[in-house]
Amino acid sequence: MDQVTIKRALLSVSDKTGILELGQALAAQGVELVSTGGTAKALREAGLEVRDISDLTGFPEMMDGRVKTLHPKVHGGLLAVRDNAEHVASMDEHEIGAIDLVVVNLYPFAQTVARGAERDEIIENIDIGGPSMVRSAAKNHDAVAILTDPADYPLVAGGTTTLADRRRFAAKAYAATAAYDAAIASWFAFADQGESLPVTLPVALTKGQELRYGENPHQSAALYLPQTGASGVAQAEQLQGKELSYNNFNDADAALELVSEFKDGPPTVVIVKHANPCGVATADTLKQAYLDALACDSVSAFGGIIAVNRPLDRETAEAMVGIFTEVVVAPDADADARAVFAAKKNLRLLLTGELPDPARPGLMLKSIAGGMLVQSRDNGRLGELKVVTKRQPTEQELADCRFAWTVAKHVKSNAIVYAKDGATAGVGAGQMNRLESARIAAWKAKDAAEKAGWASPRTIGSAVASDAFFPFADGLLAAVEAGATAVIQPGGSIRDDEVIAAADQTGLAMVFTGMRHFRH
Repeated sequence: MDQVTIKRALLSVSDKTGILELGQALAAQGVELVSTGGTAKALREAGLEVRDISDLTGFPEMMDGRVKTLHPKVHGGLLAVRDNAEHVASMDEHEIGAIDLVVVNLYPFAQTVARGAERDEIIENIDIGGPSMVRSAAKNHDAVAILTDPADYPLVAGGTTTLADRRRFAAKAYAATAAYDAAIASWFAFADQGESLPVTLPVALTKGQELRYGENPHQSAALYLPQTGASGVAQAEQLQGKELSYNNFNDADAALELVSEFKDGPPTVVIVKHANPCGVATADTLKQAYLDALACDSVSAFGGIIAVNRPLDRETAEAMVGIFTEVVVAPDADADARAVFAAKKNLRLLLTGELPDPARPGLMLKSIAGGMLVQSRDNGRLGELKVVTKRQPTEQELADCRFAWTVAKHVKSNAIVYAKDGATAGVGAGQMNRLESARIAAWKAKDAAEKAGWASPRTIGSAVASDAFFPFADGLLAAVEAGATAVIQPGGSIRDDEVIAAADQTGLAMVFTGMRHFRH
């Protein structure tokens, strides 16, 4: 059947948005309204005549509302095939009336989890009757309309539904219950298993926005959001500029993740290009941190992404608009900084509020042909460093080692990062061998020095970080040639002794972390 006239509607919603207006519209069309608990109360207070679900079923609501709609007179009225003679006979025999429209949204499970509720309250917010009605109505969409989204209420306000709409409602309804069940399953898995990976991994995401295209124009793309509370680039407030692209989101996320490592540190600026940091610095002021970060690789910074760990001020904003920048990400920006950026219409300004916790747990997903790779986030933190050379590092060298190591964690492997006085001097990323990364980072530092008119590159007297161990001494010797005096690396190579000996011969101080940070 194509068009169905709504004679009876069952309304039972947790989110009351738009329900009074819908109830009034349906009542004006002569539709009988059946409802439960709080929804019935709200409709009655609006002056509408409502039949209680207990009156329909002949059975009282009980057990604190856990049992109210799980009854044959509800599900029979939803599931009965209207042109099946046996179904019609059963309805007549058991006095089951047809229900033509169900309006349901579910208990706020994800929101309850997100606000940190206790386990018992979370359990009570697992809806049972709601999903059951949704699935029953959606299965019988040939005759029954199921609404789970208030945005669709106006489509039934006229008292009739079309088959095309009912099919679309059913698809949306099954997606809603699938996402709901996935959130519950995910919570159970990680609430009881901690960081271990479950046998079945439920993933529930809702489309936040369509993107113009993916990494390339021939690829489609969209931003999807989790049901539970989250904070990051996806939730940031965009103040100006055109919509973010797939690549913008990816790069802005890389910048935010790195600057969040300095969440509680001094003013810090990160400049990212193609998901790799090309300049990072800390300083007494945000403006100086930006200038120091920019000096590392001003060529790559053109058209890049900037992230900061402090609210933006006018002086920093004025410095940033000196070159073309795609996106600036900050916790906040004062009125003067906003006004400076407003003059650059193509620049996007994203305000995140509080920065994400860099040590937070979570999962990282990557699709491969025929499956999905899943791993926990790389939230490892530096512990005690093991000095493996004859020379002990100085306090400044140790500070530069720790800074370089933090940055290297966010550089694509093979990663080499030179740092001095709280600023990157050179970054070598994504090479097929560590020696080439060391050479490229040194070359970039030399090029930056020539552009700035410095007497020598900042790699002279720097610390160098390697995201994984040096398999041979050649990469370390390249760092020595660039002027590095201290090295931080995981250690663990079968040739560690050779690398340590080379460090001792050249007077380097070297520390092992015992932890690597591959990022592919």
